[in-house]
Amino acid sequence: MDLDHIAIFADKKGINVVGTGDFTHPKWFSELESRLEEAEQGLYKIKGSDYKVRFILSSEISNIYTKNGKCRKIHSVILMPSLKSVKEFNRRLALIGNIASDGRPIIGMDVKDLLSLSLEIDKKSIFIPAHIWTPWFSLFGSMSGFDTIEECFEELTPFVKVCETGLSSDPLMNWRLSQLDNITLISNSDSHSGEKLGREANVFDIDLSYDEIYDTLMNKNSKKLLYTIEFYPEEGKYHYDGHRDCKINLDPVESNKLGNICPACNKKLTVGVLNRVEKLADRSIEEAKKFGTIPFKSLMPLKEIIADLYNLKSASKRIDVLYDSLINKFGTEFGILLDTSLEELIKAGFEDIGQCIENVRKGEVTKIPGYDGEYGVIKIKEIKQPINTKLWSL
Repeated sequence: MDLDHIAIFADKKGINVVGTGDFTHPKWFSELESRLEEAEQGLYKIKGSDYKVRFILSSEISNIYTKNGKCRKIHSVILMPSLKSVKEFNRRLALIGNIASDGRPIIGMDVKDLLSLSLEIDKKSIFIPAHIWTPWFSLFGSMSGFDTIEECFEELTPFVKVCETGLSSDPLMNWRLSQLDNITLISNSDSHSGEKLGREANVFDIDLSYDEIYDTLMNKNSKKLLYTIEFYPEEGKYHYDGHRDCKINLDPVESNKLGNICPACNKKLTVGVLNRVEKLADRSIEEAKKFGTIPFKSLMPLKEIIADLYNLKSASKRIDVLYDSLINKFGTEFGILLDTSLEELIKAGFEDIGQCIENVRKGEVTKIPGYDGEYGVIKIKEIKQPINTKLWSL
């Protein structure tokens, strides 16, 4: 996950703007400072390179603190428009906690004060409560979060304009909370590897610049955030309730009947995202659909589609061969998943893969929800076409 490999995978996937991640870490910031140059206002490119992708300065921070008699653990993403602002932010944060210990530093301050600090350093900082439903480390998390944005951020609540929905929820689930009506909901995924970039993403209709991104996110009604690209939320690691050690996976109705106690070991279940949404929601699903503003599309990564179709392990070289063949033919992964027609895929000899992509676009998949840190499984429903075995010779 150095700059070059992030750029290589971003270009292959069709990502135009990607977060740097970890700008608070001194060594990584030094790398960013020495190797990046501004390409458009507030967006950066690797010096002397031909990569198409632009980098936006980003970092994730973990706040662990006590508030209202309860231990709180909140993750936040911060975006900044310049290396100068990041440098000053890092200087100030280093006076509060150890920012060199991890890419996502743990700071023992109220997350409200972290928001205040980011705005004090640069008024165009974008502060985003991260994966807001994850049980252990989030704004609404069942284990350490709050029931309302106001309880967390108090008088600074008006400055919270953007929230990240996380892998285990989608916008429809979030539309069930009226307290999120004025919040711009975005979708990102920490990648941990180039292969995982873009599992979730945001599609803008803007000229490339930090200010354009800022203005779009800060004004939910700007119409320039066209839609978000989502994991099927069931594939997320915390969609259902459960207990991983006992392999207990339960929907909220079942777990609530059990008092959220594991039937195998009598310990507390990890209460997942769906259960937590149900607890805080003040709208039904049908009512929520009327309040939805920014559309979304649920997809699967192309390599997952290929692996499922041919019943292969995710690290299979056969998957790489097929994947690279598709990229070489059609350009980018997002281009294939979103825009390439079934007819074009059939004409190029990828009929079976094309049918699977169509199924994913239509939501014709089988879902086994994730729970307690275990990813869920999304299976593509069977297709009628036989496997195109000649592709193995590519």
